[in-house]
Amino acid sequence: MDGNDNAAGKCPVMHGGNTETGASVMAWWPKALNLDILHQHDSKTNPLQGFDYRSAVKGLDFAGLKADMKALMTESQEWWPADWGHYGGLMIRLAWHSAGSYRLADGRGGGGTGNIRFAPLNSWPDNASLDKARRLLWPLKKKYGNKVSWADLILLSGTMAYESMGLKTFGFGFGRADIWGPEKDVYWGAEKEWLAPSDERYEDVGNPATMENPLAAVQMGLIYVNPEGVNGNPDPLRTAAQVRETFKRMAMNDEETAALTAGGHTVGKAHGNGNAGLLGAAPEGADIADQGFGWMNHSSRMVGRNTVTSGIEGAWTANPTKWDNGYFDMLFGYDWELTRSPAGAQQWRPVNVRPEDMPADVEDPSIKTMPLMTDADMAMKVDPIYRAICERFRDDHAYFSETFARAWFKLTHRDMGPKVRYIGPDVPAEDLIWQDPVPVGPAVYDVSALKAAILGSGLSVSDMVATAWDSARTYRGSDMRGGANGARIRLAPQKDWAGNEPARLARVLAVLEPLAVAAGASLADVIVLAGNVGVEQAAKAAGFAVTVPFAPGRGDASVEQTDAESFDVLEPLADGFRNWQKEHYVVSPEELLLDRAQLLGLTAAEMTVLLGGLRVMGTNHGGGTQGVFTDRVGALTPDFFVNLTDMGLKWVPTGRNSYDIADRATGAVKYTASRVDLVFGSNSVLRAYAEVYAQDDNREKFVADFVKAWVKVMNNDRFDLVA
Repeated sequence: MDGNDNAAGKCPVMHGGNTETGASVMAWWPKALNLDILHQHDSKTNPLQGFDYRSAVKGLDFAGLKADMKALMTESQEWWPADWGHYGGLMIRLAWHSAGSYRLADGRGGGGTGNIRFAPLNSWPDNASLDKARRLLWPLKKKYGNKVSWADLILLSGTMAYESMGLKTFGFGFGRADIWGPEKDVYWGAEKEWLAPSDERYEDVGNPATMENPLAAVQMGLIYVNPEGVNGNPDPLRTAAQVRETFKRMAMNDEETAALTAGGHTVGKAHGNGNAGLLGAAPEGADIADQGFGWMNHSSRMVGRNTVTSGIEGAWTANPTKWDNGYFDMLFGYDWELTRSPAGAQQWRPVNVRPEDMPADVEDPSIKTMPLMTDADMAMKVDPIYRAICERFRDDHAYFSETFARAWFKLTHRDMGPKVRYIGPDVPAEDLIWQDPVPVGPAVYDVSALKAAILGSGLSVSDMVATAWDSARTYRGSDMRGGANGARIRLAPQKDWAGNEPARLARVLAVLEPLAVAAGASLADVIVLAGNVGVEQAAKAAGFAVTVPFAPGRGDASVEQTDAESFDVLEPLADGFRNWQKEHYVVSPEELLLDRAQLLGLTAAEMTVLLGGLRVMGTNHGGGTQGVFTDRVGALTPDFFVNLTDMGLKWVPTGRNSYDIADRATGAVKYTASRVDLVFGSNSVLRAYAEVYAQDDNREKFVADFVKAWVKVMNNDRFDLVA
């Protein structure tokens, strides 16, 4: 020490630069395009390099794990004791809140990646104490190791909890691989504080349908709705409207919503028997000595009957560790009045409750406690549609149990994709409409002869490539929906989407359909194969002989196998790869391009080479010329990048999303462009990629890289080709 009190000033490392308070090197330029979402789960973050979970889980001792999981339910731990000696309610909440972040609009969220282990989900107010549930599962994760992912383990815990309490569940599928850090691609809302008034998410909070897309939860930090009512103001009818919209955005209809609400509250309890002000920071902000635990109360007892999580306090039924009809007996058997929990939360209590309907204290069975209903529960009673459904459930327990079991299965598997991805002995045999079933297609036919027929069909390179792209681009890696398999581009609603150019699509399909019939191939295969033929012809025109890899076996889905309404959310509102937007949006065209690329599973380099290749092949929507920086349209050349980086050209804005590319010396306009085109020259990272493909020595590399990225997109939904 030299006596200088400012020792930190001489420390040779970044001061704060390695924490979230440290400024990013890009913080000076907040409008710069951020490509991080395309590389968020880079292989360098994965400690299991080369490990294939979907292969490993097939060797799991499924029966042993299920038995151990059920045993864990009643093995109460002193450090976090189980309510009534049973962890079922806690594990159900863990699984539910893991899966319940899914939203239909963009397929993001959900429990398919184990993302609840990381920020922000691990620290949402609605997820308080679920850090404890995950630690209770650690002995099982430790025992079974890499053969079971956290994602599978967490969702299995809820299913086994229900089985241990008497419900006959519908099944379970393993196969969810874990991620190793926060998901940076998920937009959870613009609020800067937890539980900010829900008005910020709505144009009109009185009209739940005006909630900002793609959001589903009503407030930042909640999974569904506020249990105390809209913005914390009890009003069951208003809450019912929010419940309906929220669950609709999570792919549930009214019956499924009522079943999940009732079934979720048939067991377990809410915790608010204490002072919430004594709770410490959430896991991401907790002290290092708390070792990843959050919401710790270091000044008084915080477990058992004194636990505080949501602030709501009490159980819904007299037998909260048993699957029964108690929820409906309570809901319809009493009048209910508003009250407050010891933690100050607003909730409902029964008027003149009978002792036999009061649940026991979680630690002392001789003590009776007051049951509760939340505003969402009361919505099931006062909303006429929900009430009719719940009355049927009340009168037919077997029907309620089956409906709930199916809804729970959907909740915990909705983001897992088609059934072919499910692994294990408990996968239901039934094909469910929300799984987007596709029949197995013919895999043996004369591909060479079919290619020759396509080549002689008279279709242009643009026709073939654009149609294949439009069929495949619907794929969403977020929930494994969409893609070319099934050829749903020929069915409603996809055949009528503006982005698919319905008139041209109908013309192309009219040519391809008879070729498929004659060859004994599926139309889905023929659409992709035609795209490959187009790419091969474009490469040939550029001077390169290539064969685009093709794997037959796609099937053609029927109208009956297609839930048309649920496919509406897959409609592209913009596709920068084809230089098209349905209309102008607040979000910039280049940001919309990133979103599409991320859902397709592309890296920034793959996005770059694909866009440049699609431009020069003339695949712009409607035959537009923006970004077609070539005089050899239809040839797979790197001309897009050559001309983009040509310093003999200048770029002149001509409109909101239009630019002229002119000769610097003469001023003559050579090309036109959009923002999506020019971002590959303006963004420093994308320009670096563009310069690679503009080099004279990388022409062959450009074609090879394009073909590889093209095949990736065409095969995104070919889950039958992977383990």
